[in-house]
Amino acid sequence: MGVLEQLLGNRQVVARSKLVKKARLAHEQTSVEVKMWTEHPPITVIVPAYNEELGVRSQLDSVRLALQTAGLCYEIIVVDDGSADHTAEEALKTNVRVLQHQENRGYGASIKTGIVAASYDIIVIIDADGTYPSEQILCIVEKLATADMVVGARIGSDVHIPWERRPAKWMLRWLAMRITDQAIPDLNSGLRAFRRDCIKQYFPILSNRFSFTTTSTLCLMADDYRVVYHPIDYYQRVGRSKITPRHFMDFTILILRMAMLFQPLKIFVPLALFFGSLGMLKVVYDVVTLFLRATTLSVSLLYQPTISGSAILFLLVSIQLLLIGMVADGVVRRIGQNNRSQAPSHGRWGIELHAKP
Repeated sequence: MGVLEQLLGNRQVVARSKLVKKARLAHEQTSVEVKMWTEHPPITVIVPAYNEELGVRSQLDSVRLALQTAGLCYEIIVVDDGSADHTAEEALKTNVRVLQHQENRGYGASIKTGIVAASYDIIVIIDADGTYPSEQILCIVEKLATADMVVGARIGSDVHIPWERRPAKWMLRWLAMRITDQAIPDLNSGLRAFRRDCIKQYFPILSNRFSFTTTSTLCLMADDYRVVYHPIDYYQRVGRSKITPRHFMDFTILILRMAMLFQPLKIFVPLALFFGSLGMLKVVYDVVTLFLRATTLSVSLLYQPTISGSAILFLLVSIQLLLIGMVADGVVRRIGQNNRSQAPSHGRWGIELHAKP
């Protein structure tokens, strides 16, 4: 018995020493990462552009000035998405890398092209229409040290979002927050920073159109990556906006599709509760009307056809929706565990506190 206790004690000592070594190694690696991060890693700034000849040159000059002032090592890539004007020619005058689609493929496709061609792993995207403040790029990149994506939230003191678009934006943001259970100040901001490997894993489901930013935000949140927000201003755009009212339905369908891919219970449980509530209300109505129609109260009422077919139908639909949602959720989680190797997260959800001397 004494020998057994001695062996167990030795094993505990060895296990404890291994844990100590791992903790020291993790601390050293974290220290190195923080030190390297404070030296500002090189970044690639991607500027998707479509018929932006009026504003692309001034925007690129503003981006370059901000990056040079911050002392960052950088490259700027302009992706001309098959423009019918002289967007590419204006961009070339600023001595940046210019990639051109032979035909218009969409905002998201332009960002994907830039990500694939980027020389560096830290990616910043910004629109070419002059609406986003390029001087905020440094702050956004610095916050990426403890996050997986940093979004420039258009909640500053100088925000020029057309009033006719605000109700639709509010509805989409509310729906996205209900699905993710997280606060989302800005769902589809065009100024954000992220790591290339974190986004490339979602290329098959990221839209080639305007919903690229919305999709990427929801994907990272659904997979428990850390998305943080940095307040920025939003200026009057140069030229004409490419977003039309029909894009509202596209964004709505996209959010519901993302919910089905990552959080199917968020869709099926509310539907099941809705139809279940209708069924129960119809049952109560049927019972009350039965007693009101009865001339005398007797045991024979128990044998009467009380519950209507519509009430039974609502209840069955509710149960079926709940079961389908549970099966879908199980399938999604099983596939996610077995078939996809997720990119490592760089987000830090907590910080170590130290007592004041």
